This record gives sequence, C-alpha cells and structure tokens, in this order.
Amino acid sequence: MFPISAALLDAMVLSLVNREETYGYKITQDMQIAAKVSESTLYPVLRRLQKNGALETFDKAYMGRNRRYYRITALGQAMLSQYRIDWTQHKAQVDSILEEQTQLVPAEQEETV
Repeated sequence: MFPISAALLDAMVLSLVNREETYGYKITQDMQIAAKVSESTLYPVLRRLQKNGALETFDKAYMGRNRRYYRITALGQAMLSQYRIDWTQHKAQVDSILEEQTQLVPAEQEETV
C-alpha cells in the first residue's frame, strides 16, 4: 500500500461527505474501500475540516441516542473542487511514469520569488 497524505485524506473525506450527510464510523467504513484508515486517524481529520470551516456537524437521533453527522459547507465544496483538479494533474504525472508513456507529463514549474 502507498501512504496517504493529509491532503488526500481531506479530499477523500470531503468527497464522501459531499455524497451524503454522514457520521464518522460510516466514513471510516467507506474509506476502507481505498485505504486502511482507522477511526483514530479519521476523527482528527474530521475535527480539522470542521475547524477550517469545510464541514459542519449536527446531531441526529439514531436508535434512541444522538449521533454526530457531518455535512459539507460551501467552503468545503470549493476545497473539494480544487482537490479534484490537483489530483487529476498529480495522477496524470504519476501515470506518465508508471505506465511507461513515451511522452512524460511535466510537473508544473513553481515560481521562485
């Protein structure tokens, strides 16, 4: 398995919450499809995204008790859009090497100040 960066974790969580308002345990289970992520890894990500204004929480009754749900905010949707653009570019660059394409996709040049 390849390690997952904090930015990629954020993007994946935002994408899952963008699909539906959901709770932490379900997000962890859904993440298991692509990566081995524990609840102890996921909950700090959820708290950070909430603190940054990308997610908001609300409580919803479930089997006689309240469960904390997450929903994406407008800021979170904007962040997700940018993450998707960045991921597409990054994936193309990696694929150009891994798939042995004859013409490599150049990485964007960073401006020096």
